[in-house]
Amino acid sequence: MIIQRVVLNSRPGKNGVPVAENFRLEQSTIADTVQEGQVRVKTLYLSVDPYMRCRMNEDTGSDYLQPWQLSEVADGGGIGVVEESKHHNLAKGDFVTSFTWPWQTAAILDGDLLQKLVPQLVNGRLSYFLGAAGITGLTALLGIREKGHVAAGANQTMVVSGAAGACGSLAGQIGRLEGCSRVVGIAGTDEKCSILVQEMGFDAAINYKKGDVAKQLRELCPGGVDVYFDNVGGDISDTVISQMNQNSHIILCGQISQYNKDVPYPPPLPPDIEKIQKERNITRERFLVLNYMDKQEASVLQLCQWIQEGKLKVRETMVEGLANIGAAFQSMMNGGNIGKQIVLVSK
Repeated sequence: MIIQRVVLNSRPGKNGVPVAENFRLEQSTIADTVQEGQVRVKTLYLSVDPYMRCRMNEDTGSDYLQPWQLSEVADGGGIGVVEESKHHNLAKGDFVTSFTWPWQTAAILDGDLLQKLVPQLVNGRLSYFLGAAGITGLTALLGIREKGHVAAGANQTMVVSGAAGACGSLAGQIGRLEGCSRVVGIAGTDEKCSILVQEMGFDAAINYKKGDVAKQLRELCPGGVDVYFDNVGGDISDTVISQMNQNSHIILCGQISQYNKDVPYPPPLPPDIEKIQKERNITRERFLVLNYMDKQEASVLQLCQWIQEGKLKVRETMVEGLANIGAAFQSMMNGGNIGKQIVLVSK
């Protein structure tokens, strides 16, 4: 059977900025017959995420991420529909997902490695299982619960950087649902800031490309910052940390501003900021959602319930066509997305 697939065409270099041309679309074939325990799937949706930048390097700098190999098919979060099955638990027409879905229009996969999806949990919006009801939502929810120390009635102020991205847009809303009294987002355009306030229920949002971020933060968080959901690292985070309270908490989710630089993860803080962190006893621990998979099922059900009740608003930026996945990745890394960046491969 003839399919299309996307392979890693070139590496951007450890300090390079990824471009669409780092990926290549090509024709390939998959077997015409399915073996025992396997399924043939048609790909519906693929996810592109910031962590994939690390996989473009020969050395990912991480013990849990494997690098993509040149001229080999890339992979990541994906959703598809079963077209043929020789697996005891999966039938034709089932919707399934995997963290290691190949960037192909169709594939033959081991049925044991797939998770069956229930579309009704997300009001039929299957792509939400790659974002708000998937690993992105889990990262936001478990990050806040495990590292944020949010308590209802404690009058806490949360700041979220990268607030209009896939994880940030959920984190601010979840912070509020979990008990924060004030939530302020930091994003890169006026449009993103207005969506955060008008649609997502943030109290305020700062466009970091305009004006003095430190000054705006002081005005919007007069009592200081208690919880910081850090999606970006770099200068923005240094500014937030300098306004954090005694015994406050940083949820270290991602460091997108540092991903194109050859630095360890999490990147070290500048000496003056590290001094503030230590003096104020601010926790800053690496958070890896994969360490909390025993809480996955209950957490996904909580996310789905909030989505169904309209308490968790979901935004997606959808690009059509497998051929455009490289451009979608490049755009996402440059902040071109609002909410989760998804590639629609087939309807």
